[in-house]
Amino acid sequence: MPSALPLSAVLLSLLTAPPKAPAAATKDVGPSPQVAERLIGAALTEGHAYARLAELTDGIGPRLSGSEGAEAAVQWAKRSFEADGVKVWLEPVKVPRWVRGEESARVLASAGRFREHPLSIMALGGSVGTPAGGLTAEVIEVRSLDEVASLGDKVKGKIVFFNHAMAEAADYGKYAGLRTRGASVAAKAGAVGVLVRSLATASLRSPHTGAMRYEDGVAQVPSASVSVEDAELLHRLLAGGPVKVELKLGCKTLPDADSFNVVAEVKGREKPQEVVLLGAHLDSWDVGTGAHDDGAGVTMVMETARLLAKLKPAPRRTVRVVLFMNEENGLRGGKAYAEAHAAELANHVAALEMDSGGGKPLGVALRAGPGGEELVRPWLRPLEALGAGKMLPGEAGGADISPLIPARVPFVGVRVDSSRYFDVHHSHADTLDKVDPKDLAQSTAALAWVSYVLAEVPGVLPRPEAPPAEAPKAPAAPVGAPKPSAP
Repeated sequence: MPSALPLSAVLLSLLTAPPKAPAAATKDVGPSPQVAERLIGAALTEGHAYARLAELTDGIGPRLSGSEGAEAAVQWAKRSFEADGVKVWLEPVKVPRWVRGEESARVLASAGRFREHPLSIMALGGSVGTPAGGLTAEVIEVRSLDEVASLGDKVKGKIVFFNHAMAEAADYGKYAGLRTRGASVAAKAGAVGVLVRSLATASLRSPHTGAMRYEDGVAQVPSASVSVEDAELLHRLLAGGPVKVELKLGCKTLPDADSFNVVAEVKGREKPQEVVLLGAHLDSWDVGTGAHDDGAGVTMVMETARLLAKLKPAPRRTVRVVLFMNEENGLRGGKAYAEAHAAELANHVAALEMDSGGGKPLGVALRAGPGGEELVRPWLRPLEALGAGKMLPGEAGGADISPLIPARVPFVGVRVDSSRYFDVHHSHADTLDKVDPKDLAQSTAALAWVSYVLAEVPGVLPRPEAPPAEAPKAPAAPVGAPKPSAP
């Protein structure tokens, strides 16, 4: 990987001439190369993003919504924005309060077959606990939600073990439903508990937690993730005959707690009512310190605000940063922002969410109407030195900005390399040492430049098509709006 200084030199050479404006553009050709040098160069050389990430992860630690860590993070973010000279305020959010408690599991010995084996597990976020003495039952292995229903009475009284074959980051969406919906699907068939193979692309016997949901009116059964290695163990043992597991979970849900979204902004000089929103989520799971998920995103958007606040003159439009609370286990912050700002969403000209880790930048994606790429593409040239000066296929999105979809707010994504993101995602291993400072600085630089472009170019992104209205309630009614990204 090139060092910051050679990269800066390459960057400066690319900025010697401004990009050509598209044929239909006005005489105002938008941002100057000097601004690109100031924003991108500072992001690459000053090192604020990584230092700030260290403050958040090492200084505060885990930040599950409703916890003392989450509250400490809110106050830290507010103080940090104030120190940067960025206007900041807090917006209240009621959040769920789930507590993990003690947890353990073991495979019970089977005479003549195998000895007892401890299992490395973590309760899934939102799970109920087991009875005080634990829960013991035979395990039945399945590979899909549909398979549970097909097994009929064979599931009754069993612990359903959802196995799968996640091997790369792209598989996450394919198997996330086993974690989020598996408990209720299994309970409907009479299961007494659930184990889900961790959604991970690497493992050193480290379980990966994550949110799960119970369906209304369905029995709530204890649910836990199991490490990849122990999932393989269960699979091998089950091939030889019955396997019993003892599961103990001390988790519980407490009354909702008071918390906040942290909102900061750099006011636009000409069109302050038009808003470019930059989002990341301040909460994390209660394991690890949330360095990639989503400390990296938090520090990137905070650093972008700091750099933009130093520019004179300010960008044409307002750039607003929102550090959302409760993305991981409820999305309350994203929903609260959309409700509180409903009257001004028509003036949100773009929304961008950073929640894919601190990897190096790859390029830019859009969710906008026709002509969006033509507006943005000419201004990506300064990012070529970072390897991110191109439009990427697929749509931009994000869980916390998904409530803005009905308002047809255009989405922009600065995509980062997340190929190894799920190595540590939602696990004890999501710590500062897993984030490369150079990668983080480069993605911060890309975000700062794209944010400025969106706030400064004369035109705005065309709004995407409105999502189709939901059909009248029927068993096969289509979903009206795209589902949020899985947390």
